[in-house]
Amino acid sequence: MSLLVSSPCSPIAAGGLRKPDVDLELVLAVDVSSSMSLAEQRVQRDGYISAFRHPDLERAIGSGARGAIAVSYLEWAGPKYQRVVLPWTTISSAGDAKRFADALSAKPIVAEAGTSISGGLLAAAGLLAHSQAAGERRVIDISGDGPNNAGLPVRPIREMLTGLGITINGLPVSLPHEGSSSYQSFAPRYLSSYYENCVIGGPGAFVIGIDDLAMFEAVIRRKLLLEIAGLPARPRLVSYTQPGSPAFDCSMPGTVAR
Repeated sequence: MSLLVSSPCSPIAAGGLRKPDVDLELVLAVDVSSSMSLAEQRVQRDGYISAFRHPDLERAIGSGARGAIAVSYLEWAGPKYQRVVLPWTTISSAGDAKRFADALSAKPIVAEAGTSISGGLLAAAGLLAHSQAAGERRVIDISGDGPNNAGLPVRPIREMLTGLGITINGLPVSLPHEGSSSYQSFAPRYLSSYYENCVIGGPGAFVIGIDDLAMFEAVIRRKLLLEIAGLPARPRLVSYTQPGSPAFDCSMPGTVAR
């Protein structure tokens, strides 16, 4: 897959850099791998729909210097599956947010094999490169229910995108799949650590995990509000590693390098 990326101040207009016209360019990169059941996929989708209909989101957007954000909704699974469900949409009012939610609710839900976080990030970066808006900040919000298990290694992709000034935030999903040998569940603590060490990065990057299906709506709304407001989820750098602690091996799920 080729990657077309722009400078940190995308887009560029003739004669120089264009001034930002939105506070945030946000790609919602949502995992639709088949390790999640249809019911879980439905709850996940409904969480985003509900968040864009909530009055808190309108207030958060209105608190920005420009009072507007640009959002695109991308679904991803294996290396060859990335689908733009909703293209770039500028949201500056409750009506805009509701129309975005309504459009999302009308889209079919699909499930595909594989978990290529690297593929999802590359597709999200391509969307940012072709955005017609100019944002003060550029963020990829990526969800996933497991580590990168297909396609390119994820860590070099993360380093490349954060080097362009893009922030990557993570939404690791650790839901139990009792009584089904076809699904593999990852412990919430492990998957959050994987996202912290291997996936997220950039200014103010953070992870908020989900391990309870009933919490999808509240967690997704909280995460979007933090991203729109540009606030960190906790006051520490995600790249910080305590001296003497083992390095996290991003290529081997469930292990650390010794």
